[in-house]
Amino acid sequence: MHFEIHVEDQSGKKMLDILVPKIVGSAHTFRVHPYRGVGQIRKNMRDAKDAKKRILLDNLPKLLKGHGRTFAGRQNYHEVVILVCDLDDKGLKTFRSELYRILDACNPKPETRFCIAIEEGEAWFLGDLAAIKTTYPKAKDSVLNSYVNDHICGTWEKLADAVYPGGSSSLIKKGWQVIGREKSKWAEEITPNMNVAENKSPSFCYFRGKMRELMGG
Repeated sequence: MHFEIHVEDQSGKKMLDILVPKIVGSAHTFRVHPYRGVGQIRKNMRDAKDAKKRILLDNLPKLLKGHGRTFAGRQNYHEVVILVCDLDDKGLKTFRSELYRILDACNPKPETRFCIAIEEGEAWFLGDLAAIKTTYPKAKDSVLNSYVNDHICGTWEKLADAVYPGGSSSLIKKGWQVIGREKSKWAEEITPNMNVAENKSPSFCYFRGKMRELMGG
């Protein structure tokens, strides 16, 4: 089994490059493709005018059609596309419907799974509080213990309030470039300590379950 995984940013790639081997082991292969933001689904489903900007949802019709053609030419090699992106403030049911509308328009259609982090990728870190405490022993227990898994609450801000000096308010004042660097740091430092079997995030469990299902386990 080979997985072609598309994720909206570099911090997501850093997380998945460490996390996926914990799920698939050494018998399967994968490649993670990072983008420069999530963007939005185009109502006319046309390809993005400027593909070089590498915005995930803007490029989704093109990338799924490309995988469909590639997979069709290698029928004896089992490959699957996995899209991993944040829900943010979208409605889950509507968002999934839009994603499948794009997939259903592909001919040939690549085998694809859509895995959506609710609300943000940091929800997967917060699904493993032990990993956070191992990484940051001084993380604030009062903040971590107040989190409800996959709750829409400003997830990255919640993690920042627990582990970053001065919390999310201090980090926000430094701007999005610094926030992005901090998110990448979390991915690099927390992910190695994560236990994929014990994670409490429902959206992470869905991602893990889909990969195991595809592997036949």
